[in-house]
Amino acid sequence: MDYTISTVAPIVLLPFFAFVINVFLAKRVPLAAVAISTLAIFGSFICAFRIFLDFQNVYAVGYHIHKVFTWFDLSAGEHLFKVNMGIYIDNMTAVMLLMVTAVATLIHVFSTWYMHDDERFARFFVYMSLFTSAMLGLVLSDNLLSMFIFWELMGFCSYSLIGFYYEKEGAGNASMKAFMTTRVGDVFFLLGILICWMIVGSTTFVDIYAAIGAGKFAGSFNVFGIALPIATVAAFSVFMGTMGKSAQFPIHVWLPDAMFGPTPCSALIHAATMVAAGVYLSLRMFPLMEAGHLLTFIAYIGAITAFGAATIALIQTDIKAVLAYSTISQLGYMVIGIGVGSYNASFMHLITHAVFKACLFLSAGSVIHSIHCQEMPQMGGLRKKLPYTFFAMLLCCFAIAGVPFFSGFVSKDRILGDALVLALENPSYWGVAILGFGGALLTAFYMFRMLFLTFFGEPRDHHIYDHAHEEHIGWNSNVPLLILSVFTLGLFYSGSFTGQGEINLFGSKNEWFSTLIHKPEASHLEHFAHYEHEDFGATDTRDKVELPKAQYDENHGMDEHHAHWVHQIHHLGAILSILIAFSGIFMAYLMYIKKSVNPGWWAETFAGWRRALQNKYYFDDLYINKIIQKGLLPFNDMLAKFDSQYYDKYVVDGTAVLNRWAFNVARWFDNNIIDSGMVDGTGASVRAVNLILRTIQSGKIQLYFIVLIVVLGSYILTLRF
Repeated sequence: MDYTISTVAPIVLLPFFAFVINVFLAKRVPLAAVAISTLAIFGSFICAFRIFLDFQNVYAVGYHIHKVFTWFDLSAGEHLFKVNMGIYIDNMTAVMLLMVTAVATLIHVFSTWYMHDDERFARFFVYMSLFTSAMLGLVLSDNLLSMFIFWELMGFCSYSLIGFYYEKEGAGNASMKAFMTTRVGDVFFLLGILICWMIVGSTTFVDIYAAIGAGKFAGSFNVFGIALPIATVAAFSVFMGTMGKSAQFPIHVWLPDAMFGPTPCSALIHAATMVAAGVYLSLRMFPLMEAGHLLTFIAYIGAITAFGAATIALIQTDIKAVLAYSTISQLGYMVIGIGVGSYNASFMHLITHAVFKACLFLSAGSVIHSIHCQEMPQMGGLRKKLPYTFFAMLLCCFAIAGVPFFSGFVSKDRILGDALVLALENPSYWGVAILGFGGALLTAFYMFRMLFLTFFGEPRDHHIYDHAHEEHIGWNSNVPLLILSVFTLGLFYSGSFTGQGEINLFGSKNEWFSTLIHKPEASHLEHFAHYEHEDFGATDTRDKVELPKAQYDENHGMDEHHAHWVHQIHHLGAILSILIAFSGIFMAYLMYIKKSVNPGWWAETFAGWRRALQNKYYFDDLYINKIIQKGLLPFNDMLAKFDSQYYDKYVVDGTAVLNRWAFNVARWFDNNIIDSGMVDGTGASVRAVNLILRTIQSGKIQLYFIVLIVVLGSYILTLRF
């Protein structure tokens, strides 16, 4: 199709207009507001699906749509200052748009059932419409500045939805915690944008890529005599934005508390889309990360996050808390993928995780809605009352655990395989590989622990079980779960049932995902200097037929010998992943189904570690009790004391005293010198001179003769002497 304002803008504007309309409509006609929000995101899905079909079936891998318009122009004479905004659509954008709109549509449909009895039913959809609009705007952005604008708008929506149940104790604190914690990363992200603007003169992705290819980021800053590479500082600043938004160690603490929000919002914002925006940013800026030599640092941040969050998930009893720490862990795997250069697999895991984690959260919401309880030790035996939810959650657990034939195995296995390859080539990456595989083992265990505690065995609380609602098929209750669960199968992403090229679907070896998504390497960016953009309102005029159709390369650009070795390592990693996945599931089975292994023994044996896990490795204690209460608050008190006792007393109040003294001096000078001396004195002088002149100029002729005689006499005397 032709890409004009009429074909692209509706993707963002439909949910945005739904937000604007529902601001006025929500209280008056709530059902109409809900319908408008749901239909709006479905309309965005239709537009996004058309784009996806174009890029999958028509265009080459290097094809792009880049439309711009002038946002504001402050140019004057020879000084040019013009800021352009625009859209940039390539294969990654097309896939991301499809995922966001599809998942958001199903979550909106599910929310019509889940939130129906809430008194702020329509208000929830107002926030959801604004969020989806912001997320889609971020995905379509062609530059870092517009991405940052939508980035912050999503942060506001997250804050609003986490605190949606403001009457619930802790919801307000959780929303503030999320807002303030992510601000840490956002400040660095803004710094990275400014550095890119300073070096490139633009924040557009293709301009930054071209500048990296031209070596413009090769210089360094001189800070206090220390030379800091520009590329490293810029890459670190941008990646800090990822660490904040995608909850990476050590600023991951906000995401578990974000579960105070309604479960559908947890599915959309805090599992499937918003937290993935940080990973999407790093994927977009991958050439900068590579040019800044930051990949090893990124890999270890992801590995620590993946393993650390998985360990905390082991002891959680709240079903949403398990999924929250699972989300942090899986985001860590995406970041590992970026760090080890597994670009395609990292993005694939972003997509597959969005699908199965959204389904997991919706399934958890179905359980909570049925039994009005979130504590897994009080559940049990629910598969009989919630068969559809159980089926959906079972498939999703297979996917996230890395069981063959499911999407999580395909994407996560490729990340771990690349980590293993890199570790064999570079020993400094062995820590990443070990933590990655260790986290995979824990993931399989704690996910099936959750599944077994919730759905298997006898009911542990008969009151809850007896009052649980029987599940019946419903278009807005469990159909969205079942649709999402179908797409947990790996064949939808890899073209084969195993993801390793065996048992290919219909005999085809073409992997559409690997064919479409290519890594923009820092050493091969010269072609971005020739990327053209067009006016936003114009029809795209480039001939799409001229570009060759993208073809799948089994060797991924490597020579035959090296590619064969890499494939062998990947097969070894796949076997190891399978053994790890089934080992984790089997351990959970022994503990919670067969009960031949006592979980209490582990808790007692590793009591110290358990306490650390219960306290979330004391990060909250470190940040709140140490850094904030014992560091920042005393510093704040010191500043307040300095402000009140010194600055206010001596600077502000002293300035007042000085001003009053100056006023009195000025008033005295004005009264005595200006008014009395100069103004009144001038009048007195004029009157005195007037008196003299009036006396002399009396008009009497006798006086004039006397004056004449005196003057002449004086003159004669002067001549004589």
